[in-house]
Amino acid sequence: MATSALIELRFRLPDGNDIGPNEYNEAANVATLKEHVIEQWPKDKENGPKTIRDVKLIYAGHVLENHRTLAESRLPVGDRLAGVVTIHVVLRPPGTQINNGDQRVDVEWREGCSCSIL
Repeated sequence: MATSALIELRFRLPDGNDIGPNEYNEAANVATLKEHVIEQWPKDKENGPKTIRDVKLIYAGHVLENHRTLAESRLPVGDRLAGVVTIHVVLRPPGTQINNGDQRVDVEWREGCSCSIL
């Protein structure tokens, strides 16, 4: 019986603090990682994520897709030379919902960089 490889991950929060490192199975999907980030989010921080839709995980410049596993996301699974892998956490900005009459509607969260170079 073959065992699944493990990968050691650390999540870098927007303020520079980290969650982890913790070991994850290569078969774990990205949605599971997002749930872990939400559970481990520092309670003293404001505007923490509420759902996995509020979180994006970025590795090597690529946004990780919820339905993919760690192995499918091209993370260095089973490569002990890689050490701890850092994944950056990006949150949906507060106020990305609009009121449409009696309903609250999510504004589409666009892919890509929203940086401004001054």
